[in-house]
Amino acid sequence: MSPRTVRKIVLTLMWVAVAAYMICAGAAARRERKSRQVTRLAIEVVDSTARGHLVSAAKVRRWISGSGIKTVGAPVDEVDLPGIEQLIARNGFVDRVAAYVSYSGTLHVKISQRKPLLRLLTDGMNAYVTADGYVFAAPQASSLYVPVVTGSYRPPFADNYTGSVRKYVDERLREIDARIAELEHEKYPLYTAELENDRNTSALRRMRIKREWWRLESSEAFDKRVEALREKKASLRRAYRYRGRVIQQQIERLGEQQEAEQRKQKKLEKSYEDFMKLLTFVETVEEDAFWGSEVVQIAAYTTSSGALEVELVPRSGRFTIRFGRLERVEEKFDKLQRFYRRGLSVLGWETYRTIDVRFADQVVCRK
Repeated sequence: MSPRTVRKIVLTLMWVAVAAYMICAGAAARRERKSRQVTRLAIEVVDSTARGHLVSAAKVRRWISGSGIKTVGAPVDEVDLPGIEQLIARNGFVDRVAAYVSYSGTLHVKISQRKPLLRLLTDGMNAYVTADGYVFAAPQASSLYVPVVTGSYRPPFADNYTGSVRKYVDERLREIDARIAELEHEKYPLYTAELENDRNTSALRRMRIKREWWRLESSEAFDKRVEALREKKASLRRAYRYRGRVIQQQIERLGEQQEAEQRKQKKLEKSYEDFMKLLTFVETVEEDAFWGSEVVQIAAYTTSSGALEVELVPRSGRFTIRFGRLERVEEKFDKLQRFYRRGLSVLGWETYRTIDVRFADQVVCRK
């Protein structure tokens, strides 16, 4: 036997031995895993903010217990880890969740919660909103300290909606596009009927009669036929005109409905634009050391023209700041801060009930 053949046999036997070891080790590990049980449930809520929390570990523990999923005392292989993750992830305030069992038998559930920018307590709504426009219902007993927006403002999404506001708006826009296309489709039979009516009108103009000389038709008989044709054409002309008006009215009615849907689209886009301006405004307030502490409440309203305006409730004094539209924000805050230093510090913080900074280059105060 050649040395080369011997080397091949030795290598083959070595690989067979390695494969057998791996198989045995895997089987032993499976037996070990089956024999192991979950000894402890450890829940970690990773707070993304220092201003409180949306959910506690105790609450998550109650969710898992109430779901019927086996945990402590159950064999490791029988723990429904994906089920635990899905149970927790269905809550809108949960950003990420991971469930796994460590070698020691501890079932770890690690939760990362979203970071709300503000809380909407407007008409019929109690929800948190993140800086990127993700909205979710405020959990019961949550203790998160973020700016509160009150007032009659209606955001561009339903009260019970959870998810990205941009996604919600896009879905509504697609629905409106589909409705516009449906209305356009309803016009097609009307266009066909209008074309046919135009053809009938053209054919009516071409209708002529000739005197039937070969029948020795008299002038009197011919005149009677001419008169009969004239009356028939007049009657048909009235009918075609009436039908044309009816068809045109139906087309215009569908067109008006399309225009109304297009106005809905524009209004929805404007509402979303205002909503994102509101988020940016709150971020601006929170990032400023002075105004972040001074502004304790933001009241948002929609004017009769559809514009979003806000009023601020400050910590100092008993007045309300009419901030108006979310435009020229830095300019308004600079003007207001100068008035704080040069006006209220001299006149007194209890002098006025309303401070209006909506107008350029002036501050209007009312007692």
